[in-house]
Amino acid sequence: MRVLGVDPGSRLCGYAVIDVDDHRQCSYVECGVLSPERGARAEARLGNIACWLTDVINELRPTIVALEDVFIGVNPRSALALAQARGTVLAVAGLSGLMVHSYAPTLVKQSVTGKGNAPKAQVAKMVAALVGLRRLPQADAADALAVAITHSMRFEIATVTKNKSQAVGVRA
Repeated sequence: MRVLGVDPGSRLCGYAVIDVDDHRQCSYVECGVLSPERGARAEARLGNIACWLTDVINELRPTIVALEDVFIGVNPRSALALAQARGTVLAVAGLSGLMVHSYAPTLVKQSVTGKGNAPKAQVAKMVAALVGLRRLPQADAADALAVAITHSMRFEIATVTKNKSQAVGVRA
C-alpha cells in the first residue's frame, strides 16, 4: 500500500509518501512542503495547493490518503483556514478516486512518539528514525510523515489486500 500523508495548511501544506508492506514496514518515498505565495488571496493559495497535490498524486500514485484532523484549540479564523485547506485536500483526493482516513493530532503524536503532546522536534526525530532518513524533514513534512506512519499502524492492511484481490477477480 502506498500512503500519502497530509498535514493541511493554507500557508504551508506538508505531504509525505511512504510504502507499507504486509508486515507494516514503512519505506520512505518522498516528502515536502507545498508553500503558496505569501500574501496571496485564499483562493489562489488553495488553488496552488490543489494543483501541486494533484501533481504529487499523479506522479507518485498513492493508493490511500491519511489526513490530519483540524486542531480544535486554535482561534476561529485559524480553524476556518485549516478547514478550507482540509477541504481542498479532500476534494483533490475525491477527484483522484482515493479514500481518505483522518487522524487526530494527539493520536498521530502518540503513535509515533508514545506521547500525545510531544513537541514537533520529537515528532521529526522519530519519523526520521522510523523511515531511515539521515536528515530531519521540515516540520510540516515531518507531521505529514507522522500521519502516514500512523495510518500504517492503525489501518487493516489485510482488508485492503483482500478487497483489492476480489476487485480483480482473484480469490483471497
